[in-house]
Amino acid sequence: MSGRPLLVVVGDTLLDRDIDGAVRRVAPDAPAPVLDERSVADRPGGAGLAALLAAGQDHDVALVTALADDPAAARLSELLTAAGVAVYALPLPGATPEKIRLRAGGQVLVRLDRGGDPEPPGAAPEAALEVLRAATAVLVSDYGRGVTRHPELRHALEQTRAPIVWDPHPHGPAPVPNVRLVTPNESEVRALTGDAGGGSMLAAVQRAGHQLRQRWRAGAVAVTVGRAGAVLCHHGPTPLVVPAPDEADGDTCGAGDRFAATAALALARGALVSEAVQEAVAAATAYVAAGGVTAALAPERKPESPERIGAEEVGRLVAEIRARGGTVVATGGCFDLLHIGHLATLKAARKLGDCLVVCLNSDRSVAALKGPERPLTGQADRARLLAALDCVDAVVIFDEPTPEAVLTWLRPDVWVKGGDYADGGPDLPEAALMHRWGGQTVIVPYLDGRSTTGTIAAARAATRR
Repeated sequence: MSGRPLLVVVGDTLLDRDIDGAVRRVAPDAPAPVLDERSVADRPGGAGLAALLAAGQDHDVALVTALADDPAAARLSELLTAAGVAVYALPLPGATPEKIRLRAGGQVLVRLDRGGDPEPPGAAPEAALEVLRAATAVLVSDYGRGVTRHPELRHALEQTRAPIVWDPHPHGPAPVPNVRLVTPNESEVRALTGDAGGGSMLAAVQRAGHQLRQRWRAGAVAVTVGRAGAVLCHHGPTPLVVPAPDEADGDTCGAGDRFAATAALALARGALVSEAVQEAVAAATAYVAAGGVTAALAPERKPESPERIGAEEVGRLVAEIRARGGTVVATGGCFDLLHIGHLATLKAARKLGDCLVVCLNSDRSVAALKGPERPLTGQADRARLLAALDCVDAVVIFDEPTPEAVLTWLRPDVWVKGGDYADGGPDLPEAALMHRWGGQTVIVPYLDGRSTTGTIAAARAATRR
């Protein structure tokens, strides 16, 4: 991490996919409307949405979650990493959960859920426990699918000195003892306590909030109550009512995540719990007023891509390889003019596992690294040339100067570098990143005298003769 304050989000992540279209007819083979697809927008859900909304300029955000080896997990990691969230994934048996909404005219026609019943995640990588130990603040965003029950994570949460904000779920476990702040909404607090008693809303949430605080040995419980703001139940008998500064109509999806993340960051800065709740109410209200999750996350249409090229193809391949216990190998570079040195590196890399994914610098990335006269060959042609090689199984193009983002969502077992690093010197920058999921970085030697820069220089010299 960068040395800036670090918010670590812990919890269940799922992929939300909205498919928008128009309905103009009924299917001839069934009494069902036919949706003509117009756009597809993906976004992280659950703890992933909380992490995405918390990503900011003055602090780092890491997400400790559980992901399967499937295209949905690859897409999630791609979206989160692009937003600056560092993903630390526990292995998830089965499938990454998805919620797919088919919509027309702003209305949801049907929702399709994938992923089945929750299964316990596998062992936590040491890197995930390390990032929890390094946290400045922790947000536990429980969506009831099992991450917050994980024994290793709960032990790490019990040991941390960072303030913890716990956003509970009725199907999830109790928070670990001594959490600084618990943030259920009104319906959750009633479900968690079984309180169906009468009286005003204020009396009901105060009664239930104090019950949860004592049961869970929490510092305080802030019950969010929509437009009314939040009710803070702490050590004294009298609750603090924090009203919303303005009336806000709109989509409230993600408002609870915005509330909890804001409170956690405020506590990390040393704010009192009452001050943190006031900040959180203001932030959640502004979020809803600005348009909620639709405004916060611009929808993205997934472009179609040629066979064996692109994140979706790579995700599908990696899922297949890992499903049968195989090893995923990746390498990267510009590959501007494909030559025999490249081929030697690629063949050596392919021998180290069961598939080889090439992470290819985009045109913009190559120009930033090599200068405005490069690349000589456009990224589409470079990708197709690589994909045509027998030793290459798939290609994914990345736009950043380094492959850190694409490696984070790909999570290969082996990362191969070609070059003269083997004589000692500093560790490769990718080595620390690979450590997050227990991957390994290796080096294969270049062929002497073969390089794109040398080839270009020789060609230019020849033309001047």
